[in-house]
Amino acid sequence: MFGNTIAMAQKSLDCLWKKQEVLSNNLANIDTPGFKRQQVSFEEAFRKRLTAADETKSSAKMREAIEGTNYTIYSRDDSARVDENNVNADVEETEMTRTWLHYYYLLQSVTSDVKRYQTAIKGQ
Repeated sequence: MFGNTIAMAQKSLDCLWKKQEVLSNNLANIDTPGFKRQQVSFEEAFRKRLTAADETKSSAKMREAIEGTNYTIYSRDDSARVDENNVNADVEETEMTRTWLHYYYLLQSVTSDVKRYQTAIKGQ
């Protein structure tokens, strides 16, 4: 009934949640000497897998692409600070806000879809 919409939203929400955890950890370690900022990447890999699966026009392939996509956590060693920490509070807070908004709007979209299905089922 939902096709792959709910599965895709769930995977996106899971990855965005992880991104928020990593960003929070970065901010918590802003004054830790030698700490290297971490980043979460999943959007591009997710997009590529979904595009490839869409070309097959197979619902099963699409589900495999959704379930098979995972996030990657990576860090960079560059630092302009004397203590070798490379966390910038402005960057982290901006990214946290962007990620939170992405999470919020995606959750609102799923909620809206479910409410439409409920309305259709009830026949109202």
